[in-house]
Amino acid sequence: MNEGRAHEPLENRIQAGRRVMLYDPSLVGNFDPSWFEPGHWSRIDALRGEAPGRGSTVFFESEGAAYALRHYRRGGLVAAMLGDRYLDAGESRSRPFREFRVTQRLQRLGLPVAPVVAALHDPQGLWCRGDLITRRLVGVSTLADRLVRSPGSIDWSGVGATVARFHRVGLHHADLNAHNLLVDDAGHWSLIDFDRASFREAGLWCDANLVRLRRSILKILDSLNASLDEAMWAALLQGYRETSSRGGSP
Repeated sequence: MNEGRAHEPLENRIQAGRRVMLYDPSLVGNFDPSWFEPGHWSRIDALRGEAPGRGSTVFFESEGAAYALRHYRRGGLVAAMLGDRYLDAGESRSRPFREFRVTQRLQRLGLPVAPVVAALHDPQGLWCRGDLITRRLVGVSTLADRLVRSPGSIDWSGVGATVARFHRVGLHHADLNAHNLLVDDAGHWSLIDFDRASFREAGLWCDANLVRLRRSILKILDSLNASLDEAMWAALLQGYRETSSRGGSP
C-alpha cells in the first residue's frame, strides 16, 4: 500500500474539444481521454468492480497497476434535479482540478494518500461534469470495515495520529468519516477523498473534523446495536494530541 507515497507528482494538460484533462505523466505515460470511459475498460476486460454507494466509482487495471475512476455526482435532495451537473465556474475552480492539485500537494508533503493520476473538466453550456482517477490502494480495509468485522483490531492511536498529520499541514477534509480512513495489514493508515478539501490556518475546524469523524463512527456502531468504548476514543485523541504537538515534518 505504500507505493507512491514518496512520489514527486507532475502535471500535464491536454484538451479535446472543450474537455480539459490534467494527468501525471510519471504515473501514466500512455494516458489518453479513453481513461475516463468505463466502457473502454469494460471492452478490454479491465474493469474490477465498483465502490458501494451511488455507483460513481469503478475500479480497473492497466499494465499491472490498479486504479479508481470516480465520476462526480451530487448527493442529497439536489441530486434528483442536477444529478452529475455542476455550475461551470472555469476549469481552475472545477472540483476535479481542485482535488487533483490538493492531492498532489499532499503527495509532495509525504502524506499517506492514494496518488492522483488524472482529472477531467467537461464543460457543457452553463454546466460541467467531472471525473478523477487515482491509484487504488490495494490490500486495505476502511475504518468502517474494521468497526464491523474486528473492532478490537483497530489502532485508535494510529487513527488519531494520521488525522493530526493532515491537520498539521492545514488540510481541512470536507467529509472526514470512517469510510475515508484506510489501513493495511502492516497497520499503516491513509486518508482518501479530497473533494472540496482545502488548506487553512489552524482553527476550530480541526475540532469540527474530529466531531464529524466521531459522528460517523457512532452511526456505524448504532447500526450494529453497539456503543463506542470511550477508552478507544480517548486513545484516538491521545494519538492526535501527541502528533499535533510534535515538531518536524508531517
